[in-house]
Amino acid sequence: MKLTHTQFLFLFVGIIAVLSFGVRLLPHAPNFTSLGALALFAGAYLARKHWLGLFVPLFIMFFSDLFIGFYDFKLMAVVYGSFLLYALIGRVLPKQNPLMVLGGALGGAVFFYLATNFAVWAFSPWYEKSFQGLMLSYTLALPFFRSMLAADLLFTGAFF
Repeated sequence: MKLTHTQFLFLFVGIIAVLSFGVRLLPHAPNFTSLGALALFAGAYLARKHWLGLFVPLFIMFFSDLFIGFYDFKLMAVVYGSFLLYALIGRVLPKQNPLMVLGGALGGAVFFYLATNFAVWAFSPWYEKSFQGLMLSYTLALPFFRSMLAADLLFTGAFF
């Protein structure tokens, strides 16, 4: 039986989703997962025709969080929203242009870094509520950002 292009895409995204789920559950460097690249890919290839493509990363996050554990709702909402933005970026990307695709991965990682660390500063008691506290939050998160950016670029290159 020969698969249609759409069936192949759903199968490929399904395989990537299962792998992304597994990567989140296995020990790994902090923030070094394929989830950002999966969101970008699902947005680029599925969300143009099927709204489900926007929510693939959120499903993976939710089901893996069932095993990993949930935390503060406000922080999780920002994390989930950031991955939804990856999918939206993917939806508008000209996927035939490798530089634009890598730019989408870079943009998603930068937005995730800025949004989630702002949320940690704003919603947690860990940082003083001042400009210096915000800058400390961003500074201490740089190793996580480097790891996420490396994973996003690596997996985006592999998926696209």
